[in-house]
Amino acid sequence: MQKIFIVIGLAIVAIGVAWPWISKLPLGRLPGDVVMDRPGFKFFFPITTMIILSIVISILLWLFRR
Repeated sequence: MQKIFIVIGLAIVAIGVAWPWISKLPLGRLPGDVVMDRPGFKFFFPITTMIILSIVISILLWLFRR
């Protein structure tokens, strides 16, 4: 359990350090992401972004389990 917490902590630190470059990625603004912007109402549903992140996370987990 301690190793898991250490890995999670290191991942959070790595994401924090890499955030300036991560924020420049077009995630959340991809074609297929649903955005409805009306006066007094904004709805955002990032379908394509969620699919891509799911695929990336699945591949990473598959690689680490090998």
